[in-house]
Amino acid sequence: MQYEIKYDPFPAVVCTLQPGEQIVAEGGGMSWMDDAFAMETRSGGVGKAFSKALSGESMFQNVFTATRAGSIAFSSCFPGTILPIRIVPGHDLIVQKGAFLACEAGVELSMSVNKKLSAGLLGGEGFIMQRLSGSGIAFLEVDGSVVSRTLAAGERLVVSSGNVLGFVDGVGYDVELVKGAKNMFLGGEGLANTILTGPGNVWLQTMPRSALLAMAAR
Repeated sequence: MQYEIKYDPFPAVVCTLQPGEQIVAEGGGMSWMDDAFAMETRSGGVGKAFSKALSGESMFQNVFTATRAGSIAFSSCFPGTILPIRIVPGHDLIVQKGAFLACEAGVELSMSVNKKLSAGLLGGEGFIMQRLSGSGIAFLEVDGSVVSRTLAAGERLVVSSGNVLGFVDGVGYDVELVKGAKNMFLGGEGLANTILTGPGNVWLQTMPRSALLAMAAR
């Protein structure tokens, strides 16, 4: 598969497939395509469909198979960036709910549950996120621009709620209250921050749609 990302600031990824190649997207994710693809809707069973719903994705996915060489496009639904990232076996990627756009057929999308109760009670991205595993290219929707960081072992990164795009499996993820009542209630940074602890790669986004919608509602 070959691909090109263009049309900023509302980008789309245009993928060119050869006969027999497949690409997977959530229901409603396809924007346009050549008359060269056969589509099949899959749920993966009741359990997988339920986990997809909990993790913020559609309960069904569409598999597009090229019957001859052709192009198919998937568009971002928010101003920002589309991030292509290669998933390799044994190195799963954990991403925020709603970040998944499309992937090669060898990538598996499932639910990731944070075992720490604080992650769900205090906000942040919550304790249910998405896990990408398997092998292949996955495309993620990024709100704004993407920032990549590599954390050393034990290095902590404090991130505002909503700015976490994803991180490799093995990076520690927790949520902590902002210290000090004055800071918490008058500082304008919210009640809690997300804490990412290395080692491993993390990806951040600069313009969370939740923050932009909150500003628009003022």
